[in-house]
Formats: sequence, C-alpha cells, structure tokens
Amino acid sequence: MRAKELRSLTDAELRARLEDAYRELFVLRQDWFMNRLQDNNRITAAKREIARIKTILRERELARMMQEATG
Repeated sequence: MRAKELRSLTDAELRARLEDAYRELFVLRQDWFMNRLQDNNRITAAKREIARIKTILRERELARMMQEATG
C-alpha cells in the first residue's frame, strides 16, 4: 500500500496494519528459514511497509506534540 493511501487511515487502523505487517514478516522469515519461501522480495516489501506505517505514525505524533507546544 502506498504512503498516500496509508495517510488516509486513522491511527487505530494504522496500528492494526502494523501488527498485521509484523505478523506477515514473522511468517515470511519462518518460511525463508525452512526453505519454503518462493519470493524473497516479499521480506523486503514487508519491511518497507512497516517502515512506511511507522513513519506516518511518528509524523502524526510529532505534529500533535508541536500543536500542544504552540497551542
């Protein structure tokens, strides 16, 4: 999912997607370790999705902090 699409989600939805992405990464790593993984690029894609979600959550957190400090 693109960052633009992720930004339209609420914080709760993002946290749920983050949890799902971590689960997916765990399963992919298990499959890789057991030599059952067909596409190694899926691990990289899962890591990038996690990074995107965490970045958006952090941006929102910083925006809230700045607003509290100025408001």
